[in-house]
Amino acid sequence: MKELSQPLDRATAIEYASWFRALADASRIQIVSLLARRGVPMNVGEIVAEVQVGQSTVSAHLKLLAEVRFVLAEHRGTATYYRINDACVECFPTAADVVMGRPVPTQPVSECHYRGGSQ
Repeated sequence: MKELSQPLDRATAIEYASWFRALADASRIQIVSLLARRGVPMNVGEIVAEVQVGQSTVSAHLKLLAEVRFVLAEHRGTATYYRINDACVECFPTAADVVMGRPVPTQPVSECHYRGGSQ
């Protein structure tokens, strides 16, 4: 139990903070929700039509979501299709439990690791 009374190590805290930061915007929540609920890859134009936010804004949000691996990009010809990264999204509740000091059954999987620059 002593482990639960200690703060998270710095590297884990930085990684989890990047996940929470990625979801700290209503449009990004809409995009993640849309991709998760549709369950099929979508291109930027399709996402724009659904969330009613400008194309450049959606593209910027998708870039950030891809950096933390919530979404994965797949290039098809000249278009890029985005899909939810199920493995990473499944890690998010575990991350929230860890931050709150709750015991969790498994550790987050490697597909979730932040791939952006230093924080």
